[in-house]
Amino acid sequence: MPEAHEADNDQVKFYGYGDCSAMSTGSSKHFKVYAWFAFIAFACVAFYKLNAPSGEAVTANIPDDTLIVAAPVQNSTNHDPFYATSASGLPNPDAQLDSLTPDDVATLQNLPSICVAEIPGLKEEEKPGCPATDAMAQLPAYAEMKKHSAPATFSVDSPSQNGPTNSSNESHTFPGYAATSDMPLGTQTWTPPASQNTSPTADPHVHPASFESTDFANYNPHAKATANHRDSLKAGAKEQLEALDVDPHLEAFSRTAFPSAVECAKCHEQIFDEWASSSHAYAAVSPMFHVFENRINKLASGTIGYFCMRCHAPVATTMGLRRDQAIWDGPRVFREGVTCVACHRVKTPYGKTNGERHMIPGGAEDPIVGGSDGKGVHQVAEKYADYFKTKTDPSSKKPGQLIHRRSIQFEELSKSTYCVSCHQVAVEPGIKLEVVWDQYRASPAYREGITCQQCHMGAIPGVDSGYTYGPAAVVDGKVVNPERKHSNHMFYGPGYSIAHPGIFPQNVKADRWSFNEWLAFDWRAGWGTEAFEKQMAEFGNVHFPEPWNDADTRMDAREIVDANLEKLDYKKDLRVQLLENGSKLDGPFFADTPRTGEPLSFRYCLTNINPGHNMPSGSLGAQPQIWMNAVLTGPSGQRLWETGYLDSNGDLCDNHSLDVLARKAPFDTQLMNLQTKFLVTNVKGTEREMYLPVPFELDQLPFIRPAPQPVTVLNHPVGIRMEGHSLPPLGSRNIKYSVPSRLMTQPGTYTLSVRLRSRAEPIYFMRFCNATPEMIRMMNEWIADFHEQTVVFEVR
Repeated sequence: MPEAHEADNDQVKFYGYGDCSAMSTGSSKHFKVYAWFAFIAFACVAFYKLNAPSGEAVTANIPDDTLIVAAPVQNSTNHDPFYATSASGLPNPDAQLDSLTPDDVATLQNLPSICVAEIPGLKEEEKPGCPATDAMAQLPAYAEMKKHSAPATFSVDSPSQNGPTNSSNESHTFPGYAATSDMPLGTQTWTPPASQNTSPTADPHVHPASFESTDFANYNPHAKATANHRDSLKAGAKEQLEALDVDPHLEAFSRTAFPSAVECAKCHEQIFDEWASSSHAYAAVSPMFHVFENRINKLASGTIGYFCMRCHAPVATTMGLRRDQAIWDGPRVFREGVTCVACHRVKTPYGKTNGERHMIPGGAEDPIVGGSDGKGVHQVAEKYADYFKTKTDPSSKKPGQLIHRRSIQFEELSKSTYCVSCHQVAVEPGIKLEVVWDQYRASPAYREGITCQQCHMGAIPGVDSGYTYGPAAVVDGKVVNPERKHSNHMFYGPGYSIAHPGIFPQNVKADRWSFNEWLAFDWRAGWGTEAFEKQMAEFGNVHFPEPWNDADTRMDAREIVDANLEKLDYKKDLRVQLLENGSKLDGPFFADTPRTGEPLSFRYCLTNINPGHNMPSGSLGAQPQIWMNAVLTGPSGQRLWETGYLDSNGDLCDNHSLDVLARKAPFDTQLMNLQTKFLVTNVKGTEREMYLPVPFELDQLPFIRPAPQPVTVLNHPVGIRMEGHSLPPLGSRNIKYSVPSRLMTQPGTYTLSVRLRSRAEPIYFMRFCNATPEMIRMMNEWIADFHEQTVVFEVR
């Protein structure tokens, strides 16, 4: 292995690399070679100093363990500025450049942002512009449009030099956040002043307080691969990109290796429209996924790595996207999550692989994998190519739609086993975050041969009722096989989006603007609506962030937002259908005749009539909630009693409620919540509920480690287990309630109203992951209520 040999000269240390055997001790020949290395190094430093402009110091106080490399310089007549890096090739934040010459500054300005982000000698205004940073700096300064109250105060984890601490929960005030008195729960508006130093990546999915000083503080590394960033680089950009080993054709390569769903939509528009609002399409752009994944990786000291990305962003992971890179600045297919090729370019059966699957690379013309025999594809591609105006050779000059040459039949694609690799996931200690496959294997549906696809892609959400029929494709306006079985690619499920409606659902028209531009579009304020634009016309000159200065542009964007919101409303209706089709609520059943002065005891019976898995199921690591909300109203219309109520933060009033802990809200002693939680054993005491199964209260340097003994011995790893409350397939639960006698004092007509409520994430968990107020607001706004019913009864 090569060995580093060093030669000291003033403040700068150079390293030379040579063959260990050639530098053996005692050889005068080898000593001469070493002396020549030292002389050359000394001469380089002397030449550097002699050529420095007079009167200006050129020192570099660089730590001894730092490698010194020369930054690429274009047309420089002076010396090369030293660029200090760590051994990993990233900027070393400990390196101090005492002063820089004007030529140094000019040269560094020509470098990618990564080269100068952490050099203290540069002033902020002298650093190269970064598209993401610039976009945030230009956010709206239209305070005159809204009259805000004092800046809001949020309770967040205090950032520290070594990462977020978990024992501290300090209150921070951010001048950029301002809350209005009429906003509902969690509503805040991000309006930073022009002078404010905003977050570098302009990611609204990460709370501003959670940003820490990193090597990439002023740099969005993945933006180098985008056309916009390449165009923004100054002279010598091509050479700089090549020097940094960045592929400037990443977007083009992604099209030839893993085509975007947009390419497939040209012939499969109906399937694209269904998929566009699905949880599969949402997987990579989910704000909650990103803050959750970032939080658990920080707590586990990075030992989780790409574990979560493999399922949520399979193409991005396959093409080498690093965790620190922004997924929305890469090729479109990166942010499409479980896109077309994630399933239809896999032809190998996989089991419990935690998302590790091999996708076959290839362009749109290459074979696709499907559940059918592929005869229709062959006919359109070959036999009737002239009629459908198709071609299978991308180099062909003849007009026609490029399609895949053939379809490979892969029967596994139509079986439940195909879903296992991502829907049965266990983290390193052996604790299972996705358990639906284990539940399905033990279910009546499995014994009857009912597949996941039959309930989640069939005609009726959550019911094995067969499939609808429709064309396999529409090519050149001509229908292909109109009586073919149609599998609904919305993949019915209870999950929902909390992303900006300009970003999700997936919308081809929305690609006109970038992610950061969409995040600057205030859809809640009514931008682009007729009423809003009429009001802006009356105001006259009002400043909007680029590119939203033009009213027509805002109105175009509004059409997309409204179309996406309509899709989300439709999906919510399907969510309610799914939940009601899979469960049954009977009751109320009174224990005795209701009388004044006596407790009112009654019960409901909730049954999971879904034969395939528990209720709720899916990602128990995200801890989805289904709870009962019951309200008793007295004869005078007063609310006498309630269970399943929320505190001021939107949390259920259990032992995770901050209001309950502060005694601002009563503990809900009769709460019925089907949420599964983690139980962990930490430093002392018995088991307790915890947000994540990471031993960060036990270890100084927590990391995810394998269990010391086989998990099969205890059926769960030591110190961690799941506290299950969900209903098994065809299982039922009696939900018993009792209203105290002190509330039953007035005879007359009483009203009892109940509803089941489904929410994707608990709010305390979202705060723990540093979710933004807007994310929390969206999580509460899209709660699905089902089995709503009201009964009226007499109390004597």
